Amino acid sequence: MSKQKATISSKPELRRTKGEKSSSKTPKQCLIQRLPLEVLGKILHYLDASSLFCISHVNKFFNRLANDDIIWLKLYVSEIGEGRVWRPKGPVENTVAERSAEAPRRPPGHWKRRYLKERAGYNVSEWLRDLRAISPYTGLPSRTESLLRKRRVSWELTVTPWSGREAAFEQSQVHFFQSSVTVCWSHSRWPPCSQVASLQVHAVVRVALACPSLQRPGWRSLLGSFDAEALSERSPLVGHDALVKVLVLQGLLVGVWRGTTSIAFVIACFHFHRLVERSLLGSSICPYSGAVNKAPFDDIDPEYGLHGYTLHMVLHNTVAEIMSGQFSQLFCRNAQIQNGHIELVAISRADLSQHTPLSGNISLPWRCEGLEGTLENCCLMSFTLLDEALQPFWCLSSPVHLAPAKKPGAYDYDGEHFSLSCLRPEGHVAMELVRTERQRQLFLIDLRLYVGLQEVNRHFGKSY
Repeated sequence: MSKQKATISSKPELRRTKGEKSSSKTPKQCLIQRLPLEVLGKILHYLDASSLFCISHVNKFFNRLANDDIIWLKLYVSEIGEGRVWRPKGPVENTVAERSAEAPRRPPGHWKRRYLKERAGYNVSEWLRDLRAISPYTGLPSRTESLLRKRRVSWELTVTPWSGREAAFEQSQVHFFQSSVTVCWSHSRWPPCSQVASLQVHAVVRVALACPSLQRPGWRSLLGSFDAEALSERSPLVGHDALVKVLVLQGLLVGVWRGTTSIAFVIACFHFHRLVERSLLGSSICPYSGAVNKAPFDDIDPEYGLHGYTLHMVLHNTVAEIMSGQFSQLFCRNAQIQNGHIELVAISRADLSQHTPLSGNISLPWRCEGLEGTLENCCLMSFTLLDEALQPFWCLSSPVHLAPAKKPGAYDYDGEHFSLSCLRPEGHVAMELVRTERQRQLFLIDLRLYVGLQEVNRHFGKSY
């Protein structure tokens, strides 16, 4: 019995011994972490950028080591810096040693970001020259689309739920127009609206590194951040069909499946004004903010800043243009300033010769996961208001909704009257349309811009 007891009592000891051996094997899987930091740093100095990027995704320990500024400074000097910024007089090691003294003065990750920007093709002087070519029709750089395509700029939507675990979605469709670009995201892994805390849109330029990971490195520039709190409750409804309803979230169109809180798609429209700079010169947490172009001050003309405006406007959806027009020599007299706004009349309902037909109905096609539909009475508007010096003064791309007019403004047409408006802090746009009974075609019979007087005074240095 004693031997049997001894045998039985030894089994727990044996199990504990095995447990100790198994637990002791766990740290041996990361034996490299036991090496001194100086040795690990020396090893990482021999790796290229692709290997460093892969190692940074192992764990927090290697992420901190692989993002060391001294390592990326050496990569920058050896591969890029010699021909771009400075030419080292001695070996690369000496140059790195000299520049290492400057590392604490710069923000963390400076040299890694600078290296990725250069590898992504950020030749600023080259594309700044291309932006000097201005279209006489829109008043915007005529090579914006070609530059974005040449730089392989894509757009990424980051969804942050309340749990804090972010999810990034690549663009599904992109459509370029005269003065804007429309980007659509449609996926099957959206979280419910009630769980979404915020949305962020980044312009992304991928870096050509040989990384086996699906997450390729790239330079991200923040274009907009949107607070999605209570998205399904307070956001205005602009349209719906049999499958989805569409809400407006600070300029974004968010499609939600009918009867659920699941997101179907997200649509954003970006104006071309400084879009190249905003896509290439911003950071992942801070958008680009360039210098404001101020018009020259004119002491001779007492109403300088109230005349000489040019408006270029496009109504479009996700695939085609609905209406495009340019209106010049818009003005407002000093005595006509009311309620802190100047009124610029592009189309007057009293002048029949100015009334413009639309090439199609106000609608917004959408496509998601093999399903598609069309939202009636909803579209996108992009307009550019140029000052007398033909400099962009007010640029906007926004979704708009066609609503029945409360009171017809013109009785020269037999048909349904509608209103189309867009309200912003800088001012608002008001349009009146009519659908004729015979032709069943929409006509734009009135178009007015109400620009905030504060914006006019700030831009022209006046005090109206």
